[in-house]
Amino acid sequence: MSGVIDTDGARAEWTFPAEPGAVRTARHSVRDALRAWGLDPVLGDVTVLLVSELVTNSLRYASGPIGVGLTLCEPPGENAPFLLVEVSDPLPDPPTERTAAPDDEGGRGLQLVAGSARRWGTRRGRTGKTVWFELPLPG
Repeated sequence: MSGVIDTDGARAEWTFPAEPGAVRTARHSVRDALRAWGLDPVLGDVTVLLVSELVTNSLRYASGPIGVGLTLCEPPGENAPFLLVEVSDPLPDPPTERTAAPDDEGGRGLQLVAGSARRWGTRRGRTGKTVWFELPLPG
């Protein structure tokens, strides 16, 4: 089961156990939040795909809970609004982006994030790391 931490206003946050069903549950949770914000038609597929890739990476390499967060960001000034997506796990090592060979069955998750997101990166936390990416909001 997932634990909803917060789904108020411009932020939604969940934690999922490191179990095989976490990817499916994370996809549904993210889709539901985007639907509630009216963003599912324009950002739903790409957001769900990228969250699936990052949660899968967390499941593959980390053994603790996986956090997923969405934040609607509307910076002042000329900066365009964006959706900030964060996936956290207890493993402190940042993921390694690599070029997958045509026959490789994995290794494309970070390539998808890098190619689809406006910006992305990683940061260390007190108990692990967070991989984040930004998607521009329509309008």
